[in-house]
Amino acid sequence: MPDSLRQFKAELFQALAHSTRIAILDLLREGELTAGTFSDRLGLEQANLSQHLAVLRARQIVTARRAGNQVIYSVRDPLIWKMLDLMRRYFHKQVGESMTMLEQLEKAEERGS
Repeated sequence: MPDSLRQFKAELFQALAHSTRIAILDLLREGELTAGTFSDRLGLEQANLSQHLAVLRARQIVTARRAGNQVIYSVRDPLIWKMLDLMRRYFHKQVGESMTMLEQLEKAEERGS
């Protein structure tokens, strides 16, 4: 794999490495939203929200356009949601495996008591 591709992947995952940015992307599944909408729904201060949106814009994950005095955000490529959905499946699989292991340990302890 070329180093440039590894670097791209690392930068993308770095941009997604904050739960607030994931929440922003999840809200954008509904369609375009204004910064004010994010602020209201996520309970974020405008300065904090602006920093997160700047990271997503810098990595070209979201795009912004002006409509009057508002900035409207959208996802640049819906493929990002497929990646997030795969991560959710991966998470559920990991949790399921952990729960199975915990149940097996509990049964083993019960037999040993």
